[in-house]
Amino acid sequence: MRIKIINPNTTQRMTDKIGACARAVARPGTEIVAVSPAMGPASIESHYDEALAVPGLLQEIAAGERQGIDGYVIACFGDPGLLAARELAAGPVLGIAEAAMHLASMVGSSFSVVTTLGRTIGQARHLAQAYGMDRFCANVRACELPVLALEDPRSGARERIVAECRRALEEDGSDVIVLGCAGMADLCEHVADVLGVPVIDGVAAATQLVESLVNLRLRTSKRGELARPLPKAYTGALQGFALDR
Repeated sequence: MRIKIINPNTTQRMTDKIGACARAVARPGTEIVAVSPAMGPASIESHYDEALAVPGLLQEIAAGERQGIDGYVIACFGDPGLLAARELAAGPVLGIAEAAMHLASMVGSSFSVVTTLGRTIGQARHLAQAYGMDRFCANVRACELPVLALEDPRSGARERIVAECRRALEEDGSDVIVLGCAGMADLCEHVADVLGVPVIDGVAAATQLVESLVNLRLRTSKRGELARPLPKAYTGALQGFALDR
């Protein structure tokens, strides 16, 4: 089985970390291919960033289909381009927010999402509502850390994230923590050990769920909304995105 983990930003150090976290939970015999797009933002912290990350993400999905990839993980907590990626892919495609929230609802009565910047709180809330998880989501909280600060050991990111997770348990009444950024994947075990509650990293969650879907021979339905896009002309910089049937 081959699973492609796509970090939609272009920061290779983060992609390497995400790939390592996915390999740590993958089953023997599963090959993890971790990539960043050839074009896009260095980090994703706004609707604008998300929109500009999607073309490069879709290029990686299209390349994966040519390479015989069995399933995909979109490793950004905004789950950018998720439905478009499902239109292109034969196998399952999961976003890390989608995977993490669903697993959190299975191991506790409520969860808090702890993310990076406060400006992304609304995006996470909208996803919880879209996935039917808003009744489990007690709160979305921010550490006010830029995404790239997670890659800087001088930022104090680990301590700030643990502190915000502790406040979530005390103030929100949550019993599960969802880490709201793929760049936090390597902190999951540490935060869980310190706080003594389930802490869910979406990269690990989505990797194992994709493995399960592939093993169950469940592919993306091509009936209706997620059928392959209709062929048509694209112009300008998007000319190369035109599809054949």
